[in-house]
Amino acid sequence: MKALIIEDNALTCYTIKSLLGKLGHEVVGEAADSVGAVRCFAELKPDVVFLDLILPGKSGAEVFEELRKVNPKPKIVVLTAVDQEEMDRQLSNKGVDAIMHKPFSFEELKNLLKSISGGSPAI
Repeated sequence: MKALIIEDNALTCYTIKSLLGKLGHEVVGEAADSVGAVRCFAELKPDVVFLDLILPGKSGAEVFEELRKVNPKPKIVVLTAVDQEEMDRQLSNKGVDAIMHKPFSFEELKNLLKSISGGSPAI
């Protein structure tokens, strides 16, 4: 799958990129803020997006809605360090394909990718 990483933490971005590469996926782009996120998404047409919930500019939830307006097909995985059931439920109701809580393991990422490529939610 072609992946876009929208994450303002350089270490987290590098980790995701590295793990995706080990799993045979291609990272086609990275963005560290909400403005770059929408532009990269429209230009690069990824299959999956890893979207941090807290970004400079707009929130990840706001960016999610903008991405869905541009193209509703790519899978979107929200990344968050905050474990809040209500927020997870709201994101799920809005159509987020999966939520991955930081920190995460290689196995968690691997299982999440299997789940979203098979069509079932990984929330």
